[in-house]
Amino acid sequence: MPERDRPGSFRGIARRRFVARSLAGAALALRLPAASAAGIVAVRVWPARDYTRVTLELDAALAHTHSMIPDPPRLVLDLNGLALDPTLRELVAKVRADDPYIAQVRVGQFRPDVVRLVFDLKGEVSPRIFTLPPIENYRHRLVLDLHPKVPVDPLKGLLADGGANADPIGALLRERAAPSGTPTAPSGPPTAPSSTPTAHSGSTTAPSGTAPAPEGPQASPAPPVAVPAAPVARSAPAKRPAGAAGTPRAPAVSRLVTIAIDPGHGGEDPGAIGRGGTREKDVVLAIARRLRARIAAEAGMRAYMTRDGDFFVPLATRVSKARQVQADLFVSIHADAFVNPRARGASVYVLSEDRASSSNARWLANRENRADLIGGVDLGGRNREVATLLLELSTTAQIRDSSNLGRMVLGQLGTVGDLHKPVIEKAGFAVLKAPDIPSILVETAFISNFDEERRLASRAYQDQIANAIFTGIRHYLIKYPPPGRATRA
Repeated sequence: MPERDRPGSFRGIARRRFVARSLAGAALALRLPAASAAGIVAVRVWPARDYTRVTLELDAALAHTHSMIPDPPRLVLDLNGLALDPTLRELVAKVRADDPYIAQVRVGQFRPDVVRLVFDLKGEVSPRIFTLPPIENYRHRLVLDLHPKVPVDPLKGLLADGGANADPIGALLRERAAPSGTPTAPSGPPTAPSSTPTAHSGSTTAPSGTAPAPEGPQASPAPPVAVPAAPVARSAPAKRPAGAAGTPRAPAVSRLVTIAIDPGHGGEDPGAIGRGGTREKDVVLAIARRLRARIAAEAGMRAYMTRDGDFFVPLATRVSKARQVQADLFVSIHADAFVNPRARGASVYVLSEDRASSSNARWLANRENRADLIGGVDLGGRNREVATLLLELSTTAQIRDSSNLGRMVLGQLGTVGDLHKPVIEKAGFAVLKAPDIPSILVETAFISNFDEERRLASRAYQDQIANAIFTGIRHYLIKYPPPGRATRA
């Protein structure tokens, strides 16, 4: 053996040191393979009365475990193969004091390769924890949905918030208790909308946040919509009665007409985003709040919103909520987007039983129906009734009534701006599949068109759109007053 390669030589010592360092590095890599396998990209919290959602967005899939501790109520979440970083620490400050379900969150490095999150809760919850694969601009997501033990009842929320009637609870109880065809006295004049800001669904208070009540003088209020309480099947809408002299005859009995307003997207799902950064979910919520204020000011009408805050509502749940409050009409509000930035104008869509009325209608329906994938739905934990609701076929009568409503709303939209097409369109929108509620989807304008994006961000134009939708609804109710209400199954 040459002198320089002997065990005690300089080259032999250097070679042994190199090998030892290489082995040590390999051993370290084997011991901590997961420490760099996943990193936190963003943390988000979406509080609402329905539920609070916490989203952890990661650059790779992550193993996790969780447990509930009852006294005091806590949710413990362990994230395996993760090192605590500043992004994850931001979660502490993102929990709001008015969160209905989370009091605070604590974050720490529980073990060298485990980060522990402890959610101190304000009461008992039913957690749903699931993962979502990457889609569009999102990477891997770990989602925690904290639902109340007793789910929020949309009807109770509607009644508690009031609406167009000073005593809506008493009115509904009298209406339900009265025998078929028995008159029920009106319970009082409409009340002024409240200005208290909220972040929950089922509200009938006045607009808040980014959507204050319409400024300036309003048009003179039209006569109240009066609806006969005769038990007529919805499939045969009653025609407007007339007296012997041809003048309209006032119906003997009136009841509150409930309009379900559905602002599209929300929470994790921003909807379409314009070139100037305007988000569809914000615009349509502002328009929906303005529409609610118009309805609340009309005697005999009240509004229910499927969401009144920045949180996500699954498509089937939107329909289910409308049915729970026994809505007479369902109006989903969106802002269109298309690959061609020159596309412009408002549109109104109704459900199609077979095929879409145009390639654009089909493309749009497919895009809107992806909302659950973007917003995030735990398919394994969905209520059976809600999960199967979208499979129900709507009746021919529902589509006919929806078309009548859609034509009247589209005509009014044409008085305040361009129309994309002068006729209503049809496509298989999942959110329009309530089998017993006339339902329309209003695309207020193309947010992908820069000029229309700027108009949509204008409070004045939002007022005009809301007023146009309201006028179309009112004209429909005068011509096709809904029948007396029967409790839905």
